[in-house]
Amino acid sequence: MLIFWTQKLVFLATPKAGSSAVETALESLADVALTRPAVLKHASARDFRDHLAPLLSSKTEASFTTVALMREPLDWLRSLYRFRLRDLIEESDISAGYSFEQFARDYIEDPRAGFSDVPSQAAFLCDDEGTPLVDRIFPYERIEDFVHFLEDQLGFAITLPRVNVPPAVETGLAPETEAALRVAMQDDIALYDRVTRALA
Repeated sequence: MLIFWTQKLVFLATPKAGSSAVETALESLADVALTRPAVLKHASARDFRDHLAPLLSSKTEASFTTVALMREPLDWLRSLYRFRLRDLIEESDISAGYSFEQFARDYIEDPRAGFSDVPSQAAFLCDDEGTPLVDRIFPYERIEDFVHFLEDQLGFAITLPRVNVPPAVETGLAPETEAALRVAMQDDIALYDRVTRALA
């Protein structure tokens, strides 16, 4: 999370949606940078609303605009799998044979299996009713629009580096698994459709 006090702007770091690149480019320019531990770096929109927004409001009469990135849901899950697989490889050899197909099936389960038990993007960005708690959500796939927005708000040119890139691995799915996954991720898919339509 990055807070720009003068501009009254807060960047919320959606996991696996380009947050490391944004933080690398802008951390030194932010008035507050919560980049570690992960629980603070990736504080959700709900956490911000309930805990940090009241603190900021108590120090200034102006409200802060929140902004975040959202990745296409299936692509987000593929990215999450690649990162988690990398972590497994570093920790042990239990990643052998753990395919994206299995990861997706584990993600579909309710409750989710341990390795795939991560909050969705919709859970990160919305309240319990699915209403976005972020003022501006940009599709990761149109990150240039997000960069232009930041440049207008902050008043300087921004170049995002390529950082924290996971290894390339096979992420194919059986048709029936993809269909079930789309049902399981319907809240994310609906939110992503809203976000992309807003920029059409």
